[in-house]
Amino acid sequence: QVHLVESGGGLVQTGGTLRLSCAASGRTESVTFMAWFRQAPGKERDFVAAVRRSDVSTYYANSVKGRFTISSDSAKDTIFLQMNSLKPEDTATYYCAMAGIGGLYEYWGQGTQVTVSS
Repeated sequence: QVHLVESGGGLVQTGGTLRLSCAASGRTESVTFMAWFRQAPGKERDFVAAVRRSDVSTYYANSVKGRFTISSDSAKDTIFLQMNSLKPEDTATYYCAMAGIGGLYEYWGQGTQVTVSS
């Protein structure tokens, strides 16, 4: 099992910045991908960004490319999401997720709220 704890959400104005963190504990040696998803009220959960643990390759949704940066610490047990130039449409609950050997995102954090005011 892998346990995830997110932090760093909050309220920010349009154009502002926030940095989310997600700390993993437990059997992290089985993790292959680490990612952020988000879910706005009344909408489905969407992929935001991911990093492959083996070589730290990164992947982004088109909607955040150039504004958000995903990274991990040297131990690869904590990931971050640096969010710049925030827009009201970025308002959502952000979830950290990690995939095991099978490639499915089976471990999820509790979510952290990000609200961008116009």
